[in-house]
Amino acid sequence: MNEKELSGLTAKELLSEVDTAICKVLVGGQSYRLGSRSLTRADLGMLRRLKSDLTAQLAAEGDASALSGFYAAVFDGR
Repeated sequence: MNEKELSGLTAKELLSEVDTAICKVLVGGQSYRLGSRSLTRADLGMLRRLKSDLTAQLAAEGDASALSGFYAAVFDGR
């Protein structure tokens, strides 16, 4: 998938692509060489950070309020 194709994807679609890339690294390895040809996949650490960022972005989009998960407290001065 090229940069132009990636730019049109939603965060959910990008997360799916990142999950696929992570699986490819875990199953097929980070890099390999076959004769004179070699393949190096994306860095696993970078993919995991990207997955974390996209997951947080999706969670934030799902919240109706920017303050979701926070509580208000009233302190009465005595």
